[in-house]
Amino acid sequence: MLLAVALFSLMDTVMKLLTVHYPAMQVAALRALCSLPLVLAYIGWRGAFRGMFKVRWPLHLLRAVLGVAMLSLFAFGLKKLSLAEAYTIFFIAPALITALSVVFLKERVNAARWTAIGVGLVGVIVVLRPTGEGMLTLGGLAILGAAAFYAVSSIAGSILGRTDSGEHMVLWLMILMSVGACALAAPGWVPIRSSEMLLLCALSVTGFLGQLAITEAFNKGEASSIAPLEYSALAWGVGLDWLLWQTLPDRFTLLGAAIIIASGVYLIGHEHHHATAEHP
Repeated sequence: MLLAVALFSLMDTVMKLLTVHYPAMQVAALRALCSLPLVLAYIGWRGAFRGMFKVRWPLHLLRAVLGVAMLSLFAFGLKKLSLAEAYTIFFIAPALITALSVVFLKERVNAARWTAIGVGLVGVIVVLRPTGEGMLTLGGLAILGAAAFYAVSSIAGSILGRTDSGEHMVLWLMILMSVGACALAAPGWVPIRSSEMLLLCALSVTGFLGQLAITEAFNKGEASSIAPLEYSALAWGVGLDWLLWQTLPDRFTLLGAAIIIASGVYLIGHEHHHATAEHP
């Protein structure tokens, strides 16, 4: 999980560098396109092409639409915010997933979990600082929207995983996102500069290896022990911000991050305890 977080942080750094010269939708398209060849090679190596067309198409299409929206909003947010600020706001995603599970997965969420979700939202408000002079900007709202789309996509993935294989889910997500994002980005497409081919290669490798690492982490480790390590992204964000852009998060961002992370860790621990109590 620590390796996955590091790789995804480097991938997001590449996306932030690309947003300087390319529209957010095009960056989203490049993210999907660059990963597609490696995904196809991996699926072929696993011998998982068989039955790839016998899938639940409506949910695959929904996840692709959500994925394009999430990536484009996240890329737009990265253009406006530092990595640390973007990650802090995006950390609300686990709380949103828990809240949405009530509606879509019919799970029961008790008062303690609702309280933790509310505390997490307070942390987001601290980071956004809706005073007219703080982070209540298009960039901040874009990251919040990306987190919401990611949460809905995660719920859709949970439902889809009951019938479709993980390989087919990854395969069709990358194919459909590549087609959809490229179609939307085509009218304003900016020619790719040869000097940035190395960045595109880095985008491909970090995204692909990060996905393999996070999949392996959840396959081999216990979710309650693995999931909190995702918050190490904040350390990577702070370090990369300072190294590349000489910026550091302010006290509001750090305070909001502490609140959101505390609520997230509590949620993860509470769900583990709840699951253990129901299924010893």
